[in-house]
Amino acid sequence: MGLEPAHLTALVSAALDGRGPALLPIDPGTPAPRVRALLAALRPDALRTPEGTAALPDPAATGEDTAVTIATSGSTGTPKGVELSASALLHSARSSVERVGAGPGDAWLCVLPTAHIAGLQVVVRALATGSEPLFLDFDPAAAMAAAEERRPHVSMVPTQLRRMLDAGADLSRFGVIVLGGAAAEPRLLARARAAGGRVVTTYGMSETCGGCVYDGVPLNGVEADVDGDGRILLSGPVLFSGYRLDAERTRAQVSPSASGHPVFRTGDLGRLGADGRLHVRGRADDLINTGGHKVVPSEVAALVGDLPSVAEAVVVGRPDAEWGHRVTAVVVAADPAHPPTLAEVRARVRADLPAYAAPHELEVRARIPLLTSGKPDLAALRGPA
Repeated sequence: MGLEPAHLTALVSAALDGRGPALLPIDPGTPAPRVRALLAALRPDALRTPEGTAALPDPAATGEDTAVTIATSGSTGTPKGVELSASALLHSARSSVERVGAGPGDAWLCVLPTAHIAGLQVVVRALATGSEPLFLDFDPAAAMAAAEERRPHVSMVPTQLRRMLDAGADLSRFGVIVLGGAAAEPRLLARARAAGGRVVTTYGMSETCGGCVYDGVPLNGVEADVDGDGRILLSGPVLFSGYRLDAERTRAQVSPSASGHPVFRTGDLGRLGADGRLHVRGRADDLINTGGHKVVPSEVAALVGDLPSVAEAVVVGRPDAEWGHRVTAVVVAADPAHPPTLAEVRARVRADLPAYAAPHELEVRARIPLLTSGKPDLAALRGPA
Protein backbone atom coordinates (compact mmCIF):
# COMPACT_ATOMS: atom_id res chain seq x y z
CA MET A 1 0.00 0.00 0.00
CA GLY A 2 1.21 3.53 -0.84
CA LEU A 3 4.47 2.36 -2.42
CA GLU A 4 6.65 4.62 -4.53
CA PRO A 5 6.02 4.11 -8.28
CA ALA A 6 9.51 2.72 -8.92
CA HIS A 7 9.08 0.23 -6.08
CA LEU A 8 5.69 -0.88 -7.37
CA THR A 9 7.05 -1.27 -10.90
CA ALA A 10 9.89 -3.44 -9.60
CA LEU A 11 7.46 -5.64 -7.66
CA VAL A 12 5.20 -6.08 -10.71
CA SER A 13 8.21 -6.94 -12.87
CA ALA A 14 9.38 -9.55 -10.35
CA ALA A 15 5.90 -11.07 -10.09
CA LEU A 16 5.63 -11.36 -13.87
CA ASP A 17 8.92 -13.18 -14.34
CA GLY A 18 8.62 -15.37 -11.25
CA ARG A 19 11.35 -13.69 -9.18
CA GLY A 20 8.95 -12.21 -6.64
CA PRO A 21 5.78 -13.06 -4.76
CA ALA A 22 2.29 -12.72 -6.15
CA LEU A 23 0.83 -9.28 -5.48
CA LEU A 24 -2.46 -8.02 -4.04
CA PRO A 25 -2.38 -4.25 -4.70
CA ILE A 26 -4.51 -2.14 -2.34
CA ASP A 27 -5.23 1.51 -3.01
CA PRO A 28 -3.59 3.66 -0.29
CA GLY A 29 -6.81 5.65 0.08
CA THR A 30 -8.80 2.58 1.11
CA PRO A 31 -10.44 3.06 4.55
CA ALA A 32 -8.93 0.94 7.33
CA PRO A 33 -12.08 -1.20 7.87
CA ARG A 34 -12.11 -2.04 4.17
CA VAL A 35 -8.42 -2.96 4.24
CA ARG A 36 -9.08 -5.31 7.15
CA ALA A 37 -11.96 -6.91 5.23
CA LEU A 38 -9.73 -7.42 2.18
CA LEU A 39 -6.96 -8.99 4.21
CA ALA A 40 -9.37 -11.28 6.05
CA ALA A 41 -11.12 -12.45 2.86
CA LEU A 42 -8.09 -12.83 0.58
CA ARG A 43 -5.51 -13.96 3.17
CA PRO A 44 -2.15 -12.69 1.87
CA ASP A 45 0.93 -13.65 3.89
CA ALA A 46 2.35 -10.13 4.32
CA LEU A 47 1.43 -6.46 4.09
CA ARG A 48 4.01 -4.16 2.52
CA THR A 49 3.83 -0.40 3.15
CA PRO A 50 6.36 2.44 2.87
CA GLU A 51 7.20 1.76 6.54
CA GLY A 52 8.11 -1.87 5.93
CA THR A 53 6.67 -5.38 5.63
CA ALA A 54 4.57 -7.11 8.29
CA ALA A 55 3.62 -10.79 8.37
CA LEU A 56 -0.11 -11.54 8.53
CA PRO A 57 -1.93 -14.37 10.32
CA ASP A 58 -3.61 -17.30 8.56
CA PRO A 59 -2.14 -16.83 5.04
CA ALA A 60 -3.30 -18.99 2.12
CA ALA A 61 -1.17 -19.94 -0.86
CA THR A 62 -1.92 -18.77 -4.40
CA GLY A 63 -1.84 -20.89 -7.52
CA GLU A 64 1.69 -21.52 -8.80
CA ASP A 65 1.06 -19.38 -11.87
CA THR A 66 -0.60 -16.45 -10.07
CA ALA A 67 1.26 -13.14 -10.46
CA VAL A 68 -1.42 -10.70 -9.28
CA THR A 69 -4.72 -10.86 -7.42
CA ILE A 70 -7.08 -7.96 -8.06
CA ALA A 71 -9.63 -7.23 -5.34
CA THR A 72 -12.99 -6.38 -6.84
CA SER A 73 -16.46 -5.73 -5.46
CA GLY A 74 -16.81 -1.95 -5.64
CA SER A 75 -16.78 0.10 -2.46
CA THR A 76 -19.05 -2.27 -0.50
CA GLY A 77 -19.90 -5.95 -0.36
CA THR A 78 -17.81 -9.04 0.30
CA PRO A 79 -14.38 -8.72 -1.32
CA LYS A 80 -13.50 -11.20 -4.02
CA GLY A 81 -10.07 -11.73 -5.50
CA VAL A 82 -9.42 -12.31 -9.19
CA GLU A 83 -6.24 -14.35 -9.63
CA LEU A 84 -4.31 -13.50 -12.79
CA SER A 85 -1.36 -15.44 -14.16
CA ALA A 86 1.75 -13.82 -15.58
CA SER A 87 1.04 -15.40 -18.96
CA ALA A 88 -2.50 -13.96 -19.06
CA LEU A 89 -1.32 -10.47 -18.07
CA LEU A 90 1.51 -10.49 -20.60
CA HIS A 91 -0.67 -11.84 -23.40
CA SER A 92 -3.16 -9.05 -22.71
CA ALA A 93 -0.45 -6.40 -22.63
CA ARG A 94 1.31 -7.57 -25.77
CA SER A 95 -1.93 -7.97 -27.71
CA SER A 96 -3.02 -4.50 -26.62
CA VAL A 97 0.28 -2.95 -27.67
CA GLU A 98 0.08 -4.73 -31.03
CA ARG A 99 -3.53 -3.62 -31.61
CA VAL A 100 -2.89 0.09 -30.93
CA GLY A 101 0.42 0.14 -32.79
CA ALA A 102 2.64 1.04 -29.85
CA GLY A 103 6.34 0.49 -30.39
CA PRO A 104 9.23 -0.79 -28.24
CA GLY A 105 10.31 1.80 -25.70
CA ASP A 106 7.19 3.96 -26.13
CA ALA A 107 6.20 5.85 -23.00
CA TRP A 108 3.04 4.84 -21.10
CA LEU A 109 1.37 7.27 -18.71
CA CYS A 110 -0.58 5.86 -15.75
CA VAL A 111 -3.29 8.17 -14.36
CA LEU A 112 -5.47 5.34 -12.99
CA PRO A 113 -5.21 3.55 -9.63
CA THR A 114 -2.83 0.59 -9.89
CA ALA A 115 -4.98 -1.37 -7.45
CA HIS A 116 -7.46 -1.70 -10.34
CA ILE A 117 -6.74 -3.73 -13.44
CA ALA A 118 -6.81 -0.78 -15.87
CA GLY A 119 -4.06 1.03 -13.99
CA LEU A 120 -2.01 -2.10 -13.38
CA GLN A 121 -2.12 -3.01 -17.07
CA VAL A 122 -0.51 0.33 -17.97
CA VAL A 123 2.46 -0.83 -15.89
CA VAL A 124 2.46 -4.26 -17.56
CA ARG A 125 2.27 -2.72 -21.06
CA ALA A 126 5.24 -0.50 -20.30
CA LEU A 127 7.28 -3.42 -18.96
CA ALA A 128 6.29 -5.61 -21.92
CA THR A 129 7.66 -3.00 -24.33
CA GLY A 130 10.85 -2.20 -22.45
CA SER A 131 9.97 1.14 -20.89
CA GLU A 132 9.34 2.56 -17.43
CA PRO A 133 5.74 3.69 -16.80
CA LEU A 134 5.11 7.34 -15.91
CA PHE A 135 2.82 7.91 -12.92
CA LEU A 136 0.61 10.93 -12.22
CA ASP A 137 -2.29 11.70 -9.95
CA PHE A 138 -4.81 12.73 -12.58
CA ASP A 139 -4.86 16.44 -13.38
CA PRO A 140 -5.46 17.77 -16.91
CA ALA A 141 -2.60 20.29 -16.75
CA ALA A 142 -0.11 17.74 -15.41
CA ALA A 143 -1.21 15.16 -17.96
CA MET A 144 -0.74 17.65 -20.79
CA ALA A 145 2.72 18.59 -19.50
CA ALA A 146 3.69 14.91 -19.59
CA ALA A 147 2.21 14.59 -23.08
CA GLU A 148 4.20 17.57 -24.35
CA GLU A 149 7.42 16.10 -22.99
CA ARG A 150 7.08 12.38 -23.74
CA ARG A 151 4.09 11.87 -26.09
CA PRO A 152 2.97 8.84 -24.06
CA HIS A 153 0.18 6.39 -24.63
CA VAL A 154 -2.39 6.63 -21.84
CA SER A 155 -5.37 4.76 -20.40
CA MET A 156 -8.33 6.84 -19.21
CA VAL A 157 -11.95 6.55 -18.15
CA PRO A 158 -14.56 8.75 -19.87
CA THR A 159 -14.75 11.23 -16.97
CA GLN A 160 -11.02 11.91 -17.22
CA LEU A 161 -11.22 12.34 -20.98
CA ARG A 162 -14.11 14.78 -20.58
CA ARG A 163 -12.14 16.84 -18.08
CA MET A 164 -9.17 16.94 -20.43
CA LEU A 165 -11.43 18.30 -23.16
CA ASP A 166 -13.07 20.82 -20.84
CA ALA A 167 -9.58 22.09 -20.00
CA GLY A 168 -8.90 22.66 -23.70
CA ALA A 169 -6.28 19.90 -24.01
CA ASP A 170 -4.60 19.20 -27.34
CA LEU A 171 -5.06 15.43 -27.40
CA SER A 172 -2.81 15.03 -30.44
CA ARG A 173 0.13 15.25 -28.02
CA PHE A 174 -0.70 11.78 -26.72
CA GLY A 175 0.07 8.60 -28.61
CA VAL A 176 -3.02 6.41 -28.20
CA ILE A 177 -5.76 7.04 -25.65
CA VAL A 178 -7.05 3.67 -24.45
CA LEU A 179 -10.54 4.44 -23.12
CA GLY A 180 -12.42 2.04 -20.85
CA GLY A 181 -14.09 1.55 -17.50
CA ALA A 182 -17.50 2.77 -18.67
CA ALA A 183 -19.45 3.34 -21.86
CA ALA A 184 -18.24 6.32 -23.86
CA GLU A 185 -20.90 8.58 -25.34
CA PRO A 186 -20.57 9.10 -29.12
CA ARG A 187 -20.48 12.86 -28.62
CA LEU A 188 -17.54 12.54 -26.22
CA LEU A 189 -15.65 10.41 -28.73
CA ALA A 190 -16.39 12.92 -31.49
CA ARG A 191 -15.09 15.79 -29.31
CA ALA A 192 -11.94 13.86 -28.44
CA ARG A 193 -11.18 12.99 -32.04
CA ALA A 194 -11.83 16.58 -33.11
CA ALA A 195 -9.25 17.61 -30.50
CA GLY A 196 -6.69 15.34 -32.16
CA GLY A 197 -7.11 12.30 -29.94
CA ARG A 198 -6.50 8.83 -31.29
CA VAL A 199 -9.04 7.07 -29.07
CA VAL A 200 -9.55 3.32 -28.85
CA THR A 201 -12.54 2.15 -26.80
CA THR A 202 -12.15 -1.01 -24.76
CA TYR A 203 -14.34 -3.53 -22.99
CA GLY A 204 -13.22 -5.99 -20.37
CA MET A 205 -12.93 -6.53 -16.63
CA SER A 206 -10.53 -7.82 -13.99
CA GLU A 207 -11.38 -11.41 -14.99
CA THR A 208 -10.01 -10.75 -18.51
CA CYS A 209 -6.90 -8.79 -17.46
CA GLY A 210 -8.75 -5.61 -18.35
CA GLY A 211 -9.84 -4.59 -21.83
CA CYS A 212 -9.95 -7.57 -24.19
CA VAL A 213 -12.25 -6.17 -26.90
CA TYR A 214 -11.03 -3.02 -28.68
CA ASP A 215 -13.51 -0.98 -30.71
CA GLY A 216 -15.80 -4.01 -30.69
CA VAL A 217 -13.14 -6.43 -31.97
CA PRO A 218 -11.55 -9.02 -29.62
CA LEU A 219 -7.79 -8.97 -29.12
CA ASN A 220 -5.67 -11.69 -30.66
CA GLY A 221 -6.68 -15.08 -29.27
CA VAL A 222 -9.79 -13.75 -27.51
CA GLU A 223 -13.29 -14.92 -28.47
CA ALA A 224 -16.48 -12.99 -27.68
CA ASP A 225 -20.01 -14.32 -28.02
CA VAL A 226 -23.49 -13.74 -26.58
CA ASP A 227 -25.65 -16.46 -25.04
CA GLY A 228 -29.41 -16.92 -25.31
CA ASP A 229 -30.01 -14.61 -22.34
CA GLY A 230 -28.01 -11.83 -23.95
CA ARG A 231 -25.03 -12.32 -21.59
CA ILE A 232 -21.58 -11.69 -23.03
CA LEU A 233 -19.28 -14.74 -23.08
CA LEU A 234 -15.49 -14.34 -23.23
CA SER A 235 -12.70 -16.86 -23.62
CA GLY A 236 -9.02 -16.98 -24.50
CA PRO A 237 -5.53 -16.68 -23.00
CA VAL A 238 -6.37 -13.48 -21.09
CA LEU A 239 -8.87 -15.24 -18.82
CA PHE A 240 -8.27 -15.31 -15.07
CA SER A 241 -7.22 -18.45 -13.22
CA GLY A 242 -10.15 -18.29 -10.80
CA TYR A 243 -11.59 -16.44 -7.82
CA ARG A 244 -9.24 -16.60 -4.88
CA LEU A 245 -10.27 -19.19 -2.29
CA ASP A 246 -13.68 -19.52 -3.96
CA ALA A 247 -13.87 -22.54 -6.26
CA GLU A 248 -17.67 -22.52 -6.14
CA ARG A 249 -17.91 -18.99 -7.54
CA THR A 250 -15.35 -19.87 -10.20
CA ARG A 251 -17.35 -22.93 -11.34
CA ALA A 252 -20.53 -20.84 -11.47
CA GLN A 253 -19.05 -18.39 -13.97
CA VAL A 254 -16.42 -20.36 -15.88
CA SER A 255 -17.24 -23.45 -17.92
CA PRO A 256 -15.45 -25.66 -20.47
CA SER A 257 -16.19 -25.34 -24.16
CA ALA A 258 -15.77 -27.37 -27.34
CA SER A 259 -12.75 -25.25 -28.31
CA GLY A 260 -10.91 -26.35 -25.20
CA HIS A 261 -10.73 -22.83 -23.78
CA PRO A 262 -12.73 -22.06 -20.63
CA VAL A 263 -15.59 -19.61 -21.17
CA PHE A 264 -16.35 -16.80 -18.72
CA ARG A 265 -20.01 -15.79 -18.46
CA THR A 266 -19.87 -12.09 -17.68
CA GLY A 267 -22.42 -9.96 -15.89
CA ASP A 268 -22.88 -7.80 -18.99
CA LEU A 269 -25.49 -7.74 -21.71
CA GLY A 270 -24.49 -7.38 -25.34
CA ARG A 271 -25.16 -8.15 -28.95
CA LEU A 272 -23.10 -8.94 -32.01
CA GLY A 273 -23.53 -6.61 -34.96
CA ALA A 274 -23.86 -7.70 -38.56
CA ASP A 275 -20.13 -7.01 -38.93
CA GLY A 276 -19.33 -9.27 -35.97
CA ARG A 277 -18.41 -6.43 -33.63
CA LEU A 278 -19.48 -6.68 -30.01
CA HIS A 279 -21.86 -4.01 -28.75
CA VAL A 280 -22.10 -3.79 -24.95
CA ARG A 281 -25.56 -2.83 -23.69
CA GLY A 282 -24.78 -2.63 -19.98
CA ARG A 283 -24.69 -4.58 -16.73
CA ALA A 284 -27.36 -7.21 -16.26
CA ASP A 285 -27.42 -6.41 -12.53
CA ASP A 286 -28.13 -2.75 -13.30
CA LEU A 287 -31.37 -3.46 -15.18
CA ILE A 288 -34.20 -1.29 -13.91
CA ASN A 289 -37.53 -3.05 -13.41
CA THR A 290 -40.16 -0.33 -13.66
CA GLY A 291 -43.83 -1.25 -13.77
CA GLY A 292 -42.96 -4.75 -14.99
CA HIS A 293 -40.74 -3.46 -17.82
CA LYS A 294 -36.95 -3.89 -17.93
CA VAL A 295 -34.83 -0.90 -18.87
CA VAL A 296 -31.10 -0.97 -19.69
CA PRO A 297 -29.83 2.20 -17.97
CA SER A 298 -26.73 2.67 -20.13
CA GLU A 299 -28.89 2.81 -23.27
CA VAL A 300 -31.04 5.53 -21.70
CA ALA A 301 -27.96 7.41 -20.47
CA ALA A 302 -26.48 7.45 -23.97
CA LEU A 303 -29.58 9.17 -25.31
CA VAL A 304 -29.76 11.65 -22.43
CA GLY A 305 -26.08 12.43 -22.89
CA ASP A 306 -26.78 13.20 -26.54
CA LEU A 307 -28.66 16.38 -25.54
CA PRO A 308 -26.57 19.54 -26.12
CA SER A 309 -27.57 20.75 -22.64
CA VAL A 310 -26.04 17.68 -20.95
CA ALA A 311 -22.33 17.26 -20.25
CA GLU A 312 -22.54 13.95 -18.36
CA ALA A 313 -25.39 11.55 -17.70
CA VAL A 314 -25.92 8.46 -15.55
CA VAL A 315 -29.23 6.60 -15.27
CA VAL A 316 -30.23 4.54 -12.24
CA GLY A 317 -33.35 3.01 -10.73
CA ARG A 318 -34.58 4.47 -7.44
CA PRO A 319 -37.16 2.72 -5.24
CA ASP A 320 -40.71 3.76 -6.02
CA ALA A 321 -43.90 2.69 -4.21
CA GLU A 322 -45.95 2.59 -7.41
CA TRP A 323 -43.49 1.47 -10.11
CA GLY A 324 -41.11 -0.71 -8.07
CA HIS A 325 -38.28 1.47 -9.35
CA ARG A 326 -38.44 4.74 -11.23
CA VAL A 327 -36.00 5.55 -14.00
CA THR A 328 -33.87 8.46 -12.80
CA ALA A 329 -31.44 10.52 -14.87
CA VAL A 330 -28.63 12.21 -12.96
CA VAL A 331 -26.87 14.77 -15.14
CA VAL A 332 -24.24 17.46 -15.17
CA ALA A 333 -25.42 20.42 -17.23
CA ALA A 334 -23.27 21.69 -20.07
CA ASP A 335 -24.25 25.19 -18.93
CA PRO A 336 -25.27 25.37 -15.25
CA ALA A 337 -27.38 28.44 -16.01
CA HIS A 338 -29.45 26.48 -18.52
CA PRO A 339 -29.85 22.89 -17.33
CA PRO A 340 -32.02 20.41 -19.23
CA THR A 341 -35.64 19.92 -18.23
CA LEU A 342 -37.33 16.62 -17.48
CA ALA A 343 -39.60 17.17 -20.47
CA GLU A 344 -36.58 17.52 -22.78
CA VAL A 345 -34.96 14.42 -21.35
CA ARG A 346 -38.13 12.34 -21.70
CA ALA A 347 -38.73 13.51 -25.25
CA ARG A 348 -35.18 12.57 -26.28
CA VAL A 349 -35.47 9.08 -24.83
CA ARG A 350 -38.96 8.46 -26.19
CA ALA A 351 -37.74 9.26 -29.69
CA ASP A 352 -35.67 6.06 -29.65
CA LEU A 353 -36.96 3.84 -26.85
CA PRO A 354 -40.36 2.78 -25.47
CA ALA A 355 -42.14 5.31 -23.26
CA TYR A 356 -41.51 3.25 -20.10
CA ALA A 357 -37.74 3.83 -20.53
CA ALA A 358 -38.12 7.61 -20.34
CA PRO A 359 -36.90 8.96 -16.95
CA HIS A 360 -39.57 9.89 -14.42
CA GLU A 361 -37.06 11.89 -12.41
CA LEU A 362 -34.23 14.28 -13.30
CA GLU A 363 -31.52 15.36 -10.90
CA VAL A 364 -28.93 17.98 -11.90
CA ARG A 365 -25.61 17.81 -10.06
CA ALA A 366 -22.38 19.77 -10.24
CA ARG A 367 -20.41 16.53 -10.54
CA ILE A 368 -21.07 12.79 -10.79
CA PRO A 369 -19.71 10.91 -7.73
CA LEU A 370 -17.02 8.41 -8.67
CA LEU A 371 -15.44 5.28 -7.24
CA THR A 372 -11.65 5.11 -6.95
CA SER A 373 -11.66 3.21 -10.26
CA GLY A 374 -13.12 6.29 -11.98
CA LYS A 375 -16.50 4.65 -12.58
CA PRO A 376 -19.72 6.36 -11.44
CA ASP A 377 -20.72 5.45 -7.88
CA LEU A 378 -24.06 3.86 -8.72
CA ALA A 379 -24.82 2.91 -5.12
CA ALA A 380 -24.61 6.57 -4.11
CA LEU A 381 -26.66 7.68 -7.10
CA ARG A 382 -29.45 5.22 -6.30
CA GLY A 383 -30.00 7.00 -2.98
CA PRO A 384 -32.44 9.88 -2.53
CA ALA A 385 -31.71 13.07 -4.42
